[in-house]
Amino acid sequence: MLKDVKAFSGYSVDSLQTAKQFYSEVLKLEVSENKEMPLLNLHINGSSDVMIYEKPDHKPATYTVLNFPVEDIESVVSELKGAGVNFESYDLPQLKTDQDNIMRGNGPSIAWFKDPAGNILSVIGA
Repeated sequence: MLKDVKAFSGYSVDSLQTAKQFYSEVLKLEVSENKEMPLLNLHINGSSDVMIYEKPDHKPATYTVLNFPVEDIESVVSELKGAGVNFESYDLPQLKTDQDNIMRGNGPSIAWFKDPAGNILSVIGA
């Protein structure tokens, strides 16, 4: 019944305008505004669009809502840091990031950061 549909995901933010600026200007994604409803669509090559909607009582997700697989995680992290993105640091038994804010050696290399609404995003080394 659903196996042949093109599914998409979405999540909330506290401000569509702030989200639009971050996703389009900082992350350099193609972003469009829906004219019928107040929401944004992130257009990511090779992926389904991601829908972002404003929610007055928004609470940031406590898990990763969007992952970006990248070929060279070190250069992407460095470039995003140069654009003002702050990466998360973790020091837990199964989740430790290094001085570059990248977790290595426990599966794929991953670096986590937050959007302005506090939702967790990541870049994952391919």
